[in-house]
Amino acid sequence: MGRRIDYYDDPNAPKANSLVPAVNVVVENDKGEILMIRRTDNDNWALPGGAIDLGESVTQAAIRETKEETGIDVEITGLVGIYSDPKHVIHYTSNNEVRQEFSILMTGQVISGQLAVSAESSDVRWMSPAEVTLLKLDRSMKHRISDYLNRSEPVIN
Repeated sequence: MGRRIDYYDDPNAPKANSLVPAVNVVVENDKGEILMIRRTDNDNWALPGGAIDLGESVTQAAIRETKEETGIDVEITGLVGIYSDPKHVIHYTSNNEVRQEFSILMTGQVISGQLAVSAESSDVRWMSPAEVTLLKLDRSMKHRISDYLNRSEPVIN
C-alpha cells in the first residue's frame, strides 16, 4: 500500500497533476463526541471521508465513505464548508498522483451501526472535541475541525 503525504504552502511539494472532488463528514453523537478514524495510509487521525465516485452525489459519497471507514450509517444534515486551497496538495505514492485539495465538509447524524475498522482505518473512535485537538492531524484536517467547532456560516476557501 502506498502512502499519503500532505503538503501545505511547501515550495518543495510536488506539482499537482489532478483534482478529485472529495468529502469529509463530521459525525457527532449525543454526548458531543466526534467520530474519528486513524488513517492507514499516513497514520494520522482524520474525519471519515474520501473521493466522490462517478455516478454518485456528494451526499451518497459522504454516506458511503463514513460507512466504509467506520461501520456507522449516517444521514447528512448540513454543510460546514468547501475547501479548494491550491496551496494544499496530497501526494499518493502508490501511483504518484498529486491532488490539489478539493473537499466538501458536511455534518452527519448517526442512524445505526457499530464502530469497525477497515482497510482505510486502523482505529475508529468517538472522541471529545478536547481529545480531538490533541491528536496527530494534518493541517487541513485541523482547520476543518476548527471550522466545524466554530461554525456560523459555511466556509468557502
